[in-house]
Amino acid sequence: MSKNIGTIAVDAMGGDNAPFKTLKGIEIFSKKNLYVDLVILGNEAQINNTINQNNIKIQNFEIIHTDQDIHDEDTTNTILRNRKNSSIFKGLDFIKNNRNFGFVSAGNTAALMILSRMQLGMIQGIDRPAICSIIPNKKDFSILLDLGANISVNAKNMFEFAIMGYSYFSILKPNKNPSIGIINIGTESNKGMEVLQEASNLINKSFLNKNFVGFIEPNKIANGICDIMICDGYTGNIILKTAEGMSHFITDNLKKVFYKSFFNKIAYFILKKDLKSFKDEINPDKYDGATLIGVNGISIKSHGSSNPYAFSCAIDKCYRFIENKFIEKISNQINNI
Repeated sequence: MSKNIGTIAVDAMGGDNAPFKTLKGIEIFSKKNLYVDLVILGNEAQINNTINQNNIKIQNFEIIHTDQDIHDEDTTNTILRNRKNSSIFKGLDFIKNNRNFGFVSAGNTAALMILSRMQLGMIQGIDRPAICSIIPNKKDFSILLDLGANISVNAKNMFEFAIMGYSYFSILKPNKNPSIGIINIGTESNKGMEVLQEASNLINKSFLNKNFVGFIEPNKIANGICDIMICDGYTGNIILKTAEGMSHFITDNLKKVFYKSFFNKIAYFILKKDLKSFKDEINPDKYDGATLIGVNGISIKSHGSSNPYAFSCAIDKCYRFIENKFIEKISNQINNI
């Protein structure tokens, strides 16, 4: 193992096409970060076979064997009582009590949330964690939370999401005073569910009132008019998956258009550089890796359907959080509020 200050634990068994997808993602990350310590959790024989059969090259790693898998149909009781030797359980157990460690998984979202909360605990002052991610917009980027940790929320939960989003954004852009909005079906104060109006009132009565711009409609998310957008996990997850689907639909169909005829191919070569920039800008893969913000440790959720490159981006995000002392800064921000 290397002498680096940080260690990343990776769930090799979570998500589609695992462990090949996860191990290939680790390889991509490892090539760019030669001195990062990696701990790979999962079925040791399966991991070694996949590495050998696909000639996967990984630096500075060790394997922790686990022989249980968490299934989509597992209940909370099953996860807590009968999955203690799963890669998620063991991975979170490995990183707890160490601020220089982080964990990445593309596995079951509910299990990751439940076990992160149990194993890592919560940052003082926060009741519920939220899945938070960066999304691109016309100006630069915004952050959106919650993306699936909490299907139903109350007004206090949403107020805490606003506080966590504010703290997170101040780390990303310390010199900017961010705007905060609540995603709703309209911008009028009387629109939407009662919980959204109650959350709006709580924010307006708090220190965040100068940052609060009110309700934001989903069709304005990419305009860059709001830096921090909050919603319940059900709404956020639908928004995220819809955006990903539309991104792939647009890029796939553009490719078909340019290969349709000889003249279209010429047009493609003329616009190739600009098209690549456009594709990179809206490519959801490079934004993979949502933070489970609010728990007292670095727990990163990669998409279950992510490809190896996207998974490598999630690992990279984890490393940047370790490097920038993310949990310490978030805790200090919240304590100073």
